[in-house]
Amino acid sequence: MSGLIENMFAQQLEERKLLLQAAASKANDPRQIKDLLADVDRALAKITAGSYGLCENCREPIEPERLAFDPMTRYCLDHLSEIEQRALERDIDLARQIQNRLLPARDLVLRGWDSYFHYEPSGQVSGDYCDIIPIDNPAKSFYFIVGDVTGKGIAASLLMSQLHAMFRTLAGSGLSLSGLMDRINRLFCEASLTTHFATLVCGFAHETGEIEISNAGHCLPLVIREEGIERLFTSDLPLGVACETSYRAETKKLRSGESLFLYTDGLTESAAQSGELYGDNRLMDLLNDVSSVPPMNLIESCLDDLTRFSGESRKRDDLTLMALRKE
Repeated sequence: MSGLIENMFAQQLEERKLLLQAAASKANDPRQIKDLLADVDRALAKITAGSYGLCENCREPIEPERLAFDPMTRYCLDHLSEIEQRALERDIDLARQIQNRLLPARDLVLRGWDSYFHYEPSGQVSGDYCDIIPIDNPAKSFYFIVGDVTGKGIAASLLMSQLHAMFRTLAGSGLSLSGLMDRINRLFCEASLTTHFATLVCGFAHETGEIEISNAGHCLPLVIREEGIERLFTSDLPLGVACETSYRAETKKLRSGESLFLYTDGLTESAAQSGELYGDNRLMDLLNDVSSVPPMNLIESCLDDLTRFSGESRKRDDLTLMALRKE
Protein backbone atom coordinates (compact mmCIF):
# COMPACT_ATOMS: atom_id res chain seq x y z
CA MET A 1 0.00 0.00 0.00
CA SER A 2 1.39 3.40 -1.00
CA GLY A 3 2.34 6.01 1.59
CA LEU A 4 -0.23 8.42 0.17
CA ILE A 5 -3.09 5.97 0.67
CA GLU A 6 -1.85 5.06 4.15
CA ASN A 7 -1.76 8.75 5.09
CA MET A 8 -5.30 9.13 3.81
CA PHE A 9 -6.55 6.22 5.92
CA ALA A 10 -4.57 7.54 8.92
CA GLN A 11 -6.35 10.88 8.60
CA GLN A 12 -9.73 9.13 8.45
CA LEU A 13 -8.89 7.06 11.51
CA GLU A 14 -7.69 10.11 13.49
CA GLU A 15 -10.95 11.89 12.67
CA ARG A 16 -12.92 8.83 13.77
CA LYS A 17 -10.90 8.70 16.99
CA LEU A 18 -11.77 12.32 17.84
CA LEU A 19 -15.47 11.65 17.26
CA LEU A 20 -15.38 8.52 19.43
CA GLN A 21 -13.53 10.33 22.23
CA ALA A 22 -16.16 13.07 22.19
CA ALA A 23 -18.93 10.47 22.29
CA ALA A 24 -17.25 8.57 25.14
CA SER A 25 -17.17 11.70 27.28
CA LYS A 26 -20.97 11.98 27.05
CA ALA A 27 -21.98 8.31 27.16
CA ASN A 28 -23.58 6.74 30.23
CA ASP A 29 -21.84 3.44 29.45
CA PRO A 30 -18.69 4.15 27.39
CA ARG A 31 -17.42 0.53 27.30
CA GLN A 32 -18.49 -0.15 23.70
CA ILE A 33 -17.02 3.16 22.57
CA LYS A 34 -13.76 2.31 24.32
CA ASP A 35 -13.64 -0.97 22.39
CA LEU A 36 -14.05 0.98 19.13
CA LEU A 37 -11.28 3.36 20.22
CA ALA A 38 -9.04 0.36 20.81
CA ASP A 39 -9.78 -0.83 17.24
CA VAL A 40 -8.84 2.60 15.88
CA ASP A 41 -5.59 2.62 17.86
CA ARG A 42 -4.81 -0.87 16.60
CA ALA A 43 -5.30 0.25 12.98
CA LEU A 44 -3.13 3.36 13.50
CA ALA A 45 -0.39 1.20 15.02
CA LYS A 46 -0.49 -1.02 11.91
CA ILE A 47 0.00 2.03 9.69
CA THR A 48 3.05 3.00 11.74
CA ALA A 49 4.41 -0.56 11.53
CA GLY A 50 3.76 -0.82 7.78
CA SER A 51 1.33 -3.73 8.14
CA TYR A 52 -1.94 -1.88 7.59
CA GLY A 53 -4.30 -3.43 5.07
CA LEU A 54 -3.04 -6.99 5.60
CA CYS A 55 -5.32 -9.78 6.79
CA GLU A 56 -4.50 -10.74 10.39
CA ASN A 57 -4.93 -14.40 9.48
CA CYS A 58 -3.17 -14.97 6.14
CA ARG A 59 -1.17 -11.70 5.91
CA GLU A 60 -2.46 -11.18 2.35
CA PRO A 61 -3.87 -7.75 1.31
CA ILE A 62 -7.47 -7.05 2.31
CA GLU A 63 -9.80 -6.14 -0.56
CA PRO A 64 -9.34 -2.35 -1.20
CA GLU A 65 -13.07 -1.65 -1.54
CA ARG A 66 -13.68 -3.16 1.92
CA LEU A 67 -10.99 -0.96 3.46
CA ALA A 68 -12.56 2.05 1.76
CA PHE A 69 -15.91 1.09 3.26
CA ASP A 70 -14.45 0.41 6.73
CA PRO A 71 -10.81 1.43 7.42
CA MET A 72 -10.75 -0.83 10.51
CA THR A 73 -11.35 -4.04 8.55
CA ARG A 74 -9.00 -6.73 9.89
CA TYR A 75 -9.64 -9.82 7.75
CA CYS A 76 -9.88 -10.61 4.03
CA LEU A 77 -13.05 -12.23 2.70
CA ASP A 78 -11.51 -15.69 2.85
CA HIS A 79 -11.05 -15.46 6.61
CA LEU A 80 -14.28 -13.94 7.84
CA SER A 81 -16.08 -15.89 10.54
CA GLU A 82 -19.39 -17.52 9.64
CA ILE A 83 -21.26 -14.78 11.51
CA GLU A 84 -19.29 -12.07 9.68
CA GLN A 85 -19.96 -13.72 6.33
CA ARG A 86 -23.73 -13.79 6.97
CA ALA A 87 -23.67 -10.15 8.08
CA LEU A 88 -21.75 -9.16 4.94
CA GLU A 89 -24.22 -11.04 2.73
CA ARG A 90 -27.13 -9.22 4.40
CA ASP A 91 -25.40 -5.85 3.92
CA ILE A 92 -24.72 -6.52 0.24
CA ASP A 93 -28.30 -7.67 -0.37
CA LEU A 94 -29.66 -4.55 1.33
CA ALA A 95 -27.30 -2.35 -0.71
CA ARG A 96 -28.55 -4.05 -3.91
CA GLN A 97 -32.19 -3.41 -2.99
CA ILE A 98 -31.51 0.25 -2.17
CA GLN A 99 -29.56 0.77 -5.37
CA ASN A 100 -32.34 -0.70 -7.51
CA ARG A 101 -34.80 1.74 -5.95
CA LEU A 102 -32.56 4.67 -6.92
CA LEU A 103 -32.93 3.91 -10.63
CA PRO A 104 -35.41 6.06 -12.58
CA ALA A 105 -38.69 4.56 -13.73
CA ARG A 106 -38.51 2.93 -17.15
CA ASP A 107 -41.94 4.27 -18.09
CA LEU A 108 -41.17 7.94 -17.53
CA VAL A 109 -43.21 10.24 -19.75
CA LEU A 110 -40.63 12.71 -21.04
CA ARG A 111 -41.21 15.99 -22.82
CA GLY A 112 -40.93 15.32 -26.55
CA TRP A 113 -38.53 12.39 -26.10
CA ASP A 114 -38.59 8.58 -25.96
CA SER A 115 -36.11 6.98 -23.55
CA TYR A 116 -34.83 3.61 -22.46
CA PHE A 117 -31.92 2.39 -20.33
CA HIS A 118 -30.18 -0.83 -19.34
CA TYR A 119 -28.44 -1.10 -15.96
CA GLU A 120 -26.46 -4.27 -15.20
CA PRO A 121 -24.04 -4.66 -12.26
CA SER A 122 -21.14 -7.07 -12.72
CA GLY A 123 -21.76 -8.24 -9.15
CA GLN A 124 -24.62 -7.67 -6.72
CA VAL A 125 -24.09 -3.89 -6.58
CA SER A 126 -22.78 -1.39 -9.09
CA GLY A 127 -20.61 1.71 -9.25
CA ASP A 128 -22.44 2.92 -12.35
CA TYR A 129 -24.85 5.84 -12.09
CA CYS A 130 -27.95 6.20 -14.26
CA ASP A 131 -30.71 8.77 -13.79
CA ILE A 132 -33.39 10.82 -15.55
CA ILE A 133 -34.73 13.81 -13.60
CA PRO A 134 -37.77 15.69 -14.98
CA ILE A 135 -37.87 19.37 -14.03
CA ASP A 136 -41.21 21.00 -13.33
CA ASN A 137 -40.86 24.22 -15.29
CA PRO A 138 -42.45 25.92 -18.32
CA ALA A 139 -39.53 24.87 -20.56
CA LYS A 140 -40.57 21.21 -20.22
CA SER A 141 -37.04 19.93 -19.72
CA PHE A 142 -35.22 17.14 -17.88
CA TYR A 143 -31.74 16.06 -16.82
CA PHE A 144 -30.19 12.77 -17.92
CA ILE A 145 -27.06 11.30 -16.37
CA VAL A 146 -24.81 8.29 -16.96
CA GLY A 147 -21.64 7.83 -14.92
CA ASP A 148 -19.10 5.42 -13.51
CA VAL A 149 -17.48 5.59 -10.06
CA THR A 150 -13.99 4.11 -9.68
CA GLY A 151 -13.87 0.68 -8.11
CA LYS A 152 -16.53 -1.97 -7.54
CA GLY A 153 -18.57 -3.37 -4.72
CA ILE A 154 -20.18 -1.63 -1.77
CA ALA A 155 -17.73 1.29 -1.62
CA ALA A 156 -18.43 2.22 -5.26
CA SER A 157 -22.20 1.77 -4.76
CA LEU A 158 -22.10 4.15 -1.78
CA LEU A 159 -20.40 6.82 -3.88
CA MET A 160 -22.95 6.23 -6.63
CA SER A 161 -25.69 6.84 -4.04
CA GLN A 162 -23.99 10.07 -2.99
CA LEU A 163 -23.98 11.30 -6.58
CA HIS A 164 -27.65 10.38 -6.93
CA ALA A 165 -28.53 12.42 -3.83
CA MET A 166 -26.45 15.41 -4.97
CA PHE A 167 -28.02 15.58 -8.43
CA ARG A 168 -31.54 14.98 -7.14
CA THR A 169 -31.09 17.74 -4.53
CA LEU A 170 -29.59 20.35 -6.85
CA ALA A 171 -31.39 19.58 -10.12
CA GLY A 172 -34.21 22.03 -9.36
CA SER A 173 -31.95 24.78 -8.00
CA GLY A 174 -31.97 26.84 -11.20
CA LEU A 175 -28.22 26.51 -11.74
CA SER A 176 -26.88 26.38 -15.28
CA LEU A 177 -25.60 22.97 -16.36
CA SER A 178 -22.00 24.13 -15.96
CA GLY A 179 -22.80 25.61 -12.56
CA LEU A 180 -24.49 22.39 -11.47
CA MET A 181 -21.44 20.33 -12.46
CA ASP A 182 -19.08 22.75 -10.68
CA ARG A 183 -21.13 22.54 -7.48
CA ILE A 184 -21.45 18.77 -7.51
CA ASN A 185 -17.73 18.35 -8.22
CA ARG A 186 -16.86 20.38 -5.11
CA LEU A 187 -19.32 18.40 -2.98
CA PHE A 188 -18.03 15.10 -4.33
CA CYS A 189 -14.42 16.14 -3.62
CA GLU A 190 -15.33 16.88 -0.01
CA ALA A 191 -17.31 13.66 0.46
CA SER A 192 -14.96 11.07 -1.07
CA LEU A 193 -11.43 9.74 -0.66
CA THR A 194 -8.70 11.18 -2.86
CA THR A 195 -8.38 7.77 -4.54
CA HIS A 196 -12.00 7.89 -5.71
CA PHE A 197 -13.41 9.81 -8.65
CA ALA A 198 -16.30 9.51 -11.08
CA THR A 199 -16.53 9.90 -14.83
CA LEU A 200 -19.93 11.17 -15.84
CA VAL A 201 -22.04 12.74 -18.58
CA CYS A 202 -24.84 15.04 -17.49
CA GLY A 203 -27.24 16.56 -19.99
CA PHE A 204 -30.23 18.87 -20.03
CA ALA A 205 -32.86 18.16 -22.68
CA HIS A 206 -35.60 20.50 -23.91
CA GLU A 207 -38.88 19.60 -25.58
CA THR A 208 -37.64 21.47 -28.67
CA GLY A 209 -34.88 18.89 -29.28
CA GLU A 210 -32.09 21.06 -27.95
CA ILE A 211 -29.71 19.37 -25.52
CA GLU A 212 -26.93 20.77 -23.34
CA ILE A 213 -24.21 18.27 -22.39
CA SER A 214 -21.32 18.39 -19.93
CA ASN A 215 -18.76 15.58 -19.84
CA ALA A 216 -16.57 14.85 -16.81
CA GLY A 217 -14.01 12.51 -18.39
CA HIS A 218 -16.59 9.93 -19.48
CA CYS A 219 -17.08 7.89 -22.66
CA LEU A 220 -18.00 10.26 -25.47
CA PRO A 221 -21.76 10.74 -26.05
CA LEU A 222 -22.93 9.76 -29.52
CA VAL A 223 -25.57 11.56 -31.57
CA ILE A 224 -27.22 9.14 -34.03
CA ARG A 225 -28.31 10.94 -37.19
CA GLU A 226 -29.47 9.59 -40.54
CA GLU A 227 -26.25 10.84 -42.13
CA GLY A 228 -24.02 9.12 -39.53
CA ILE A 229 -22.78 9.09 -35.94
CA GLU A 230 -21.51 12.30 -34.34
CA ARG A 231 -19.16 12.10 -31.35
CA LEU A 232 -19.33 14.94 -28.83
CA PHE A 233 -15.67 15.53 -27.96
CA THR A 234 -15.88 18.27 -25.29
CA SER A 235 -14.67 16.74 -22.01
CA ASP A 236 -13.24 17.92 -18.68
CA LEU A 237 -11.72 16.22 -15.62
CA PRO A 238 -13.62 13.46 -13.80
CA LEU A 239 -15.57 14.52 -10.71
CA GLY A 240 -13.49 14.42 -7.54
CA VAL A 241 -10.06 14.92 -9.16
CA ALA A 242 -9.72 18.68 -8.56
CA CYS A 243 -12.19 20.63 -6.43
CA GLU A 244 -11.95 23.89 -8.39
CA THR A 245 -12.48 22.43 -11.86
CA SER A 246 -14.76 24.46 -14.15
CA TYR A 247 -16.99 22.36 -16.38
CA ARG A 248 -18.05 23.33 -19.89
CA ALA A 249 -21.32 22.56 -21.64
CA GLU A 250 -21.96 22.23 -25.36
CA THR A 251 -25.33 22.51 -27.07
CA LYS A 252 -26.71 20.30 -29.84
CA LYS A 253 -30.06 20.20 -31.62
CA LEU A 254 -31.63 16.85 -32.45
CA ARG A 255 -34.25 16.61 -35.16
CA SER A 256 -37.25 14.30 -35.02
CA GLY A 257 -36.10 10.66 -35.18
CA GLU A 258 -32.51 11.39 -34.09
CA SER A 259 -31.09 9.83 -30.92
CA LEU A 260 -28.48 10.35 -28.24
CA PHE A 261 -26.62 7.27 -26.94
CA LEU A 262 -24.74 7.17 -23.62
CA TYR A 263 -22.85 4.24 -22.12
CA THR A 264 -20.20 3.19 -19.61
CA ASP A 265 -16.93 1.50 -20.51
CA GLY A 266 -18.40 -1.84 -19.47
CA LEU A 267 -19.60 -1.90 -23.07
CA THR A 268 -16.55 -0.95 -25.14
CA GLU A 269 -14.10 -2.70 -22.78
CA SER A 270 -16.01 -5.99 -22.76
CA ALA A 271 -13.71 -8.76 -23.97
CA ALA A 272 -14.25 -11.79 -26.19
CA GLN A 273 -12.73 -15.13 -25.24
CA SER A 274 -9.78 -14.25 -27.51
CA GLY A 275 -9.10 -11.15 -25.38
CA GLU A 276 -10.23 -8.75 -28.11
CA LEU A 277 -12.18 -5.74 -26.80
CA TYR A 278 -15.61 -4.79 -28.15
CA GLY A 279 -14.31 -1.31 -28.89
CA ASP A 280 -15.62 1.97 -30.28
CA ASN A 281 -15.53 0.97 -33.97
CA ARG A 282 -17.84 -2.01 -33.53
CA LEU A 283 -20.24 0.14 -31.50
CA MET A 284 -20.29 2.87 -34.17
CA ASP A 285 -20.95 0.31 -36.92
CA LEU A 286 -23.84 -1.19 -34.94
CA LEU A 287 -25.43 2.18 -34.21
CA ASN A 288 -25.25 3.10 -37.88
CA ASP A 289 -27.13 -0.12 -38.72
CA VAL A 290 -29.94 0.55 -36.21
CA SER A 291 -30.06 4.35 -36.39
CA SER A 292 -33.80 4.55 -37.10
CA VAL A 293 -35.12 2.23 -34.35
CA PRO A 294 -36.72 3.35 -31.03
CA PRO A 295 -34.53 3.51 -27.88
CA MET A 296 -35.63 0.14 -26.47
CA ASN A 297 -34.87 -1.68 -29.73
CA LEU A 298 -31.58 0.18 -30.10
CA ILE A 299 -30.38 -0.95 -26.69
CA GLU A 300 -31.64 -4.50 -27.19
CA SER A 301 -29.71 -4.65 -30.49
CA CYS A 302 -26.60 -3.47 -28.69
CA LEU A 303 -26.98 -6.09 -25.95
CA ASP A 304 -27.58 -8.84 -28.52
CA ASP A 305 -24.44 -7.83 -30.42
CA LEU A 306 -22.43 -7.71 -27.19
CA THR A 307 -23.60 -11.22 -26.29
CA ARG A 308 -22.58 -12.53 -29.72
CA PHE A 309 -19.19 -10.89 -29.35
CA SER A 310 -18.42 -11.89 -25.76
CA GLY A 311 -19.65 -15.48 -25.89
CA GLU A 312 -19.04 -17.19 -22.58
CA SER A 313 -16.57 -14.58 -21.31
CA ARG A 314 -17.27 -13.41 -17.77
CA LYS A 315 -18.44 -9.82 -17.37
CA ARG A 316 -15.60 -7.81 -15.85
CA ASP A 317 -17.36 -4.50 -15.30
CA ASP A 318 -20.72 -2.89 -14.67
CA LEU A 319 -22.71 -2.01 -17.78
CA THR A 320 -25.07 0.93 -18.33
CA LEU A 321 -26.64 2.04 -21.62
CA MET A 322 -29.09 4.91 -22.19
CA ALA A 323 -30.79 6.07 -25.39
CA LEU A 324 -32.91 9.21 -25.86
CA ARG A 325 -34.78 9.77 -29.12
CA LYS A 326 -36.43 13.01 -30.21
CA GLU A 327 -40.05 12.38 -31.14
